[in-house]
Amino acid sequence: MPPSLILHNPMDMHLHLREGDMLASVLPFSAQPFSAAVVMPNLKTPITTTALALAYKEQITALNPHFTPLMTIFLTPELDKAELMRAKAAGIKILKLYPKGATTQSEGGVKDILCEKTLEIFALAEELGFILSIHGESNGFCMEREAEFLPIFAHIAQNFPKMRVIIEHMSDRRSLECIEKYDNLYGTLTYHHISMNLDDVCGGMLNPHHFCKPMLKTKKDQEALLSAALSAHRKISFGSDSAPHLESAKLSSKAAAGIFSSPIVLPALAALFESHNALDSLQTFLSDRAIENYGLSDFVPKAITLEKAPYDVPCAIDSPLGRIIPLRAGESLLWRIKADDEC
Repeated sequence: MPPSLILHNPMDMHLHLREGDMLASVLPFSAQPFSAAVVMPNLKTPITTTALALAYKEQITALNPHFTPLMTIFLTPELDKAELMRAKAAGIKILKLYPKGATTQSEGGVKDILCEKTLEIFALAEELGFILSIHGESNGFCMEREAEFLPIFAHIAQNFPKMRVIIEHMSDRRSLECIEKYDNLYGTLTYHHISMNLDDVCGGMLNPHHFCKPMLKTKKDQEALLSAALSAHRKISFGSDSAPHLESAKLSSKAAAGIFSSPIVLPALAALFESHNALDSLQTFLSDRAIENYGLSDFVPKAITLEKAPYDVPCAIDSPLGRIIPLRAGESLLWRIKADDEC
């Protein structure tokens, strides 16, 4: 028998599932191994209301009822107290803020984040107990965008101390310093930001499948973020930011930003943590921190067995729309999800 590891209730606190045929094609890779996931609202028609969120949730659960999608509301200036109260009554507890144009399908995002109207929404969200999840990037130089946004995080954390604020998909080591300064500021980490850096995008031949936002940063950033993950930092939860795009979109002259990691993320994390003698921290990083930091209690319980046996990552995932290329496509990983638990 190969060595094995049981993960209880894995949680993905940042996931893109898309819609239609793409949703049906990629959902199994998350819904099978994860108990729950925070589903991002930046669809072609953004999820800006409770009604849209519940309709989207119904689409997901119709495809797989053994998985808990944790829905989010796309924050716009039109969001008001009545809508927030409807969301709260429906069990939605997370608002997602995108700066306008910062990433895929975020043109409907917020242009002036610290304007009076947005601050009013933050005050209502704080009053009603929402979590504020933020894609924190400026419009500046791509390698400095997250760092340039940190003063905005600081302003929100200081002025709304009862609201939990999340720096999503941290990519810059300076974000780690920021979450230490404010009790109500937390973060998520992806597999790709703790395992790769800018060299993996363009250090040799250009690899568009490693292009994402926020950008992979320096080796020092990667090492600092990896250290935080390996220690299961108390204020950091795992969020894959798995973001599927068709191969044709990734290889176009304007390559789509996003890494599709769901098919490999649990085996890859096991291998990464084992290589640093930190397998004992994987359960905490992948589940316990999320349950604690987001106050989760209503989710599908699961026990997923990982075994140390080769897993050959498929070169592509076929969908009715075209091919989707997963991270580590064509590679062989050292760990795999036990056959009985596979999707």
